[in-house]
Amino acid sequence: MLKVLVKEGRALVEGINMVSKSTKPNAKNPQGGIVKQEAAIHISNLNVVDPKTGKPTRVGRRESSDGRTFVRYAKKSGEEIK
Repeated sequence: MLKVLVKEGRALVEGINMVSKSTKPNAKNPQGGIVKQEAAIHISNLNVVDPKTGKPTRVGRRESSDGRTFVRYAKKSGEEIK
């Protein structure tokens, strides 16, 4: 994740939603041309990463061992999410 835009409810994710943008010549890019860059995606399209496998997973809630609070867990592996 590169950046979260809280007010817009969007996020920039590295390598996802790449767009081509035309640029004029400048000091950084003297020739100009077409530059690929990430565009923001809506936060609802993000998933939590499973701590065990490193892959996207859904999240569930279950009672903790003391029975007073709930903890989040990864649905794929059953591992607790901190």
